[in-house]
Amino acid sequence: MSYSVGQVAGFAGITVRTLHHYDEIGLLVPSERTYAGHRRYNDADLDRLQQILFFRELGFPLDEVAALLDDPDADPRAHLRRRHELLTVRIEKLQKMAAAVEHAMEARTMGINLTPEERFEVFGDFDPDQHAAEAEERWGGTEAYRQSRRRTASYTKEDWKRINEEMGAIHGRMADLLAEGVPAGSAAAMDVAEEHRRFITRAYYDCPHEMHACLGEMYVADERFAATYEAVRSGLAGYLRDAIVANTARHTAS
Repeated sequence: MSYSVGQVAGFAGITVRTLHHYDEIGLLVPSERTYAGHRRYNDADLDRLQQILFFRELGFPLDEVAALLDDPDADPRAHLRRRHELLTVRIEKLQKMAAAVEHAMEARTMGINLTPEERFEVFGDFDPDQHAAEAEERWGGTEAYRQSRRRTASYTKEDWKRINEEMGAIHGRMADLLAEGVPAGSAAAMDVAEEHRRFITRAYYDCPHEMHACLGEMYVADERFAATYEAVRSGLAGYLRDAIVANTARHTAS
C-alpha cells in the first residue's frame, strides 16, 4: 500500500513542502512515483519519516539526521548523548529564566531598586517594567499590591537572586512530582503547593489559601504565566493549579 504526499503530511503533522524538501535533499525519497510523477510513500518510507521526525524533535540538524540513518558506522547513542548534554544545559537555563519571569510578574515589578546592570543580571533579557502599568491597573487598589510594592522596594540584587533560586527549587520539586506521575491531589504535591504559598507570603504579600487558589487559576488562564510553567515542564501549569486547589481544600475544609 502506498500513500500520497498529502496523506503522509496529514499523518505526520508536517507540511507537503517539508516532504518535498526532504525529497530534494535525499533525506526521504519516496519509493514510488505515479506515471504523472506524483510521489507515493510506502510503509518503509513512513518508518524512516518517523525516525527523521524523532531526531528533529530532539533538535538534530538535517545533515546529522541523514548521517544517523544512512551511515552504517554512525553511533546513534553517541549523538543522543551529546544532544542530551546540550538539552540539559538548555533546560537549566530555561528554568532559571522561567523563575525570573514569574518573580517579575508575581512582584508586579513595582519598586525594584536595581541598576540596569543588576536588573539584567537578575532577570536576563526579560524586562519586568513592561508589566508595571498592567499590574497597577489590575491590582493597584489592593492591599496585596501595596504590600508587595513596599517589600520589593528594599530588595537588593542578592535578595532577588535568592528569591529566584528559592522559587526555582519549588518549581523543580513540583515538576519532579509531575514527571514521576504523582497525583496533584497527593500529600506530596499539596505540601509543595503549600510551600509555594508560604514563599509568596514571605517574599511579596500575605497570601491566604483562597487567594492562592485564585493565583493557581491565573497560572493556567494567563498565557504568559502558563508559558512560564510550561517552559519548566509540559503540563506544569495545570498540575500546579490542581495541587494548589487541593491544598486549599485541605486547609479550608470545615
